[in-house]
Amino acid sequence: MIGTLFSILGGGLEALVESATGWAGMGIVFAYSFLIAFVLPGPSEVVLLAPIDLGVPPAANLLSIMLVSATGKAIGSVFAFHIGQEAKQSGPVVRWLRRSRFDVLEWSERRSVQLAQRYGYGGLAIALSVPFFPDTISIYAFAILETDYTKFAVATFLGSLGRLTVTVGLFSGLVTVF
Repeated sequence: MIGTLFSILGGGLEALVESATGWAGMGIVFAYSFLIAFVLPGPSEVVLLAPIDLGVPPAANLLSIMLVSATGKAIGSVFAFHIGQEAKQSGPVVRWLRRSRFDVLEWSERRSVQLAQRYGYGGLAIALSVPFFPDTISIYAFAILETDYTKFAVATFLGSLGRLTVTVGLFSGLVTVF
């Protein structure tokens, strides 16, 4: 039920982002990116579809959208980080996640531990740079494993900016080919 509610809410917000314009649209991009970091399912790349025109060259519009989105996601990720820190202290939450049907905690911990051991916070940035992959799992897994709020915020900012940059590069390449 709650998942369905978030899905409906996320879909409505995606449509709102896709129609966002002007400076108010930047606020919508920020809010969407903030929420997508810790509560909403869905693609963070949708912000690239916002028809925002700030009266600057198109490249500056796109860069502004990317920076505002990465900032929103980094701040939302810090909230998720705080929740993860609290969850570490909560035995019932961890026990419930381990008993869940799909053992999300074990899978995400295993992948996150591998990335964290090999690349540290850079591993989080790398994981978040993969377009169209849900990053909420990575954010919460790292939040449970790590302890430094500042490094976490920087890694999520860089990973989010990296994801949008890779997405723009992929689509630019496709447009050039076709």
